[in-house]
Parts: sequence; C-alpha cells; structure tokens
Amino acid sequence: MIQLSQSTMSSVAVHAIGNKGNDEPLVISKGLLKIDENVQILLTDYFLTPFKKSIFSTFTHSSDLQLNEMFTFVSKIFADPESIYLHSISIAKHLYDQSTHPNIKPGELYVAYFDGCMIENETLDAIGIFKSENKDTFLKVLPTNENYQINSEIGINTNKLDKGCLIFNTEKEKGYKLCVIDQTNKGDEAQYWKNDFLQIIPRNDSYHYTENYMDLCKNFVTEKLPNEFEISKTEQIDLLNRSANFFKNKETFDWNEFSSEVIQQPEIIETFKDFKKEYTTERQIPLVDAFDISETAVKKQVKIFKSVLKLDKNFHIYIHGNKDLIESGIDPANGMKYYKIFYKEES
Repeated sequence: MIQLSQSTMSSVAVHAIGNKGNDEPLVISKGLLKIDENVQILLTDYFLTPFKKSIFSTFTHSSDLQLNEMFTFVSKIFADPESIYLHSISIAKHLYDQSTHPNIKPGELYVAYFDGCMIENETLDAIGIFKSENKDTFLKVLPTNENYQINSEIGINTNKLDKGCLIFNTEKEKGYKLCVIDQTNKGDEAQYWKNDFLQIIPRNDSYHYTENYMDLCKNFVTEKLPNEFEISKTEQIDLLNRSANFFKNKETFDWNEFSSEVIQQPEIIETFKDFKKEYTTERQIPLVDAFDISETAVKKQVKIFKSVLKLDKNFHIYIHGNKDLIESGIDPANGMKYYKIFYKEES
C-alpha cells in the first residue's frame, strides 16, 4: 500500500527538455526552484496523487545494474540529498539524449526529493522524476474599475501529470522499488520513457504476484463476468469469497488448482484466460501460473473483495459463506424483488 498524504517535498530542480532529434534545445536552470509554501503544496499534490494505486517496478540492465544511468544518479542523490541539483543536470542530459523520436514532445523536467513517503507500513524518502508536456489554456477574470476583463494564459493543468517516476529508498540491491506513470504517448515513442530513459521492469516477487492476481480476480468478477454471462449479485459475491479464501488458505498459487476449485465452469475459465491476457498486456505486468502466496499482500488485497449486497438504501446484506442459503424472487403482488435468507441461529 502506498500512502503519500504525509509526504513533503524538501527540494526540486526544473530543466527544459527539448526534442534532440528535432534540434530543440536543452535548457539547464541555474539552481534549485524557489517556491512559496502554497505552490509547494500544489506541486506536491500534482506530483504524487497519480501514484496512490501504482504497481511497483524496479531498475534493470541487461548486464550490470550499475550500468543503468538512472540507478546510478538516484543512488548518488539518496547518499547525499544536498547533491540533487548537480545530479538533476545529469538526469536532464540523459533524458535529452533519449528524446530523439520525432513525436516526443518538449517539456519541463522536475527532479524532486520527498520525505515521509509510506509503502507497506514503512516510512521512506523518495525521489520523484516528472515531465510535463501538454499545456492547457486557462481564462483569468480580472476586475477593472466597475467592469471585468478576461485574459487567457497557457499553463500546466495540475490534475494531469504527463510522465512521472517515484523511486523509494529501499531495496537498492534489487534496483529499488519504484512506480512509473506515462499518460501521454501510446505509440512507439512511448517506450523511450520506461525502456530507454528509466530502463525498468515490473517487480517479480511473491508479494506483487499475489497482489496483482487478486486484483485481476476482483476486476474479472465485478467488471468482465457480468457482461459475458447471466450471473446474479449473490453468485458474484460467492465467487469473490471463494477467490479470497483460496489466497487466504493456500501457501502457494497454482493456476490449475485455482481454476478447478474457484472458477469451476469451463466456459468461465476460458473467459478468465482471455481477460488475464488483456489485463497483463494493458498494465504491462507479468503473471505466472505458479508462485508462493504472500500473506502480507493477501491481508491488503482482501479488503477490496466486497461481500456486501446493497438493496436500495435500506439494507446491506453481508454474504460470507454458502450462497445456497439465500434465495431471490419477485413478489407477484407488487412486483418488488426480495431475498429469502435461511439460518439456524441469530446473535
């Protein structure tokens, strides 16, 4: 879990990155950005908000992690946070060298240092690397004597972070834990941010396999399944409960075991396979068919498996067990829907 509400930005440098392939310039600032408290709060929110539900990645290199430029720059900043401006110049030059595709937009590069970031109940420092590319037009209404004047200005929409990377100061030997955002490019040029500039890959460990697989199951049952099959709300909740119980009660995940015990129906299993392909392609994360289940990840993810049946604004029914003990129907007298619940004891 990523919690950034208590994070503060202690320093930030900004440089202008043109498209090197289009002979646009690289403009290096003369020092760290000086901003007042209100702008600092606004920038912090702009930078960090998109990362609250991100998936972790890590720096990599084909031969030696030390040869990953960004890994090296980030390591030096973590070792000496006061050196952030100096190394932000190296980061800017590295990004400029990768900005050669004709469709890559120029923009501002921000390199920021954050305190008080929390992931999985651990408080850490973090380095943020962000790029703003798209500009919006804003209207500014100004009073003039007894009338008003409207001017237009070009600026950054702080609700739309174009590109970003947030690196947490933990597990350096594995390439750090980091999250990445790229909201703008969808074509071949999109690869330069993740593959050429950052050189990252999704983390492959039991925690993230468990976390991602449980998220996949929840999305399949709540979003995909109702569109493909006639399935009642109680059947959806039952499938969510069986999925959650599988992860809570097993030490290892095996796809064949999961599909036979939880999904059960062959046609739904095939639909789940197709959905899994879409999920992994869209989010660019690998999901293997066998892995050790992380108890920590299960405790976090099981909270999103809602077993609540909401009836208008009058009733919430929590279903935790046998769905055969609840029946639905329609009252012929007034046409209203109803549920019949069977039980032995009440408390």
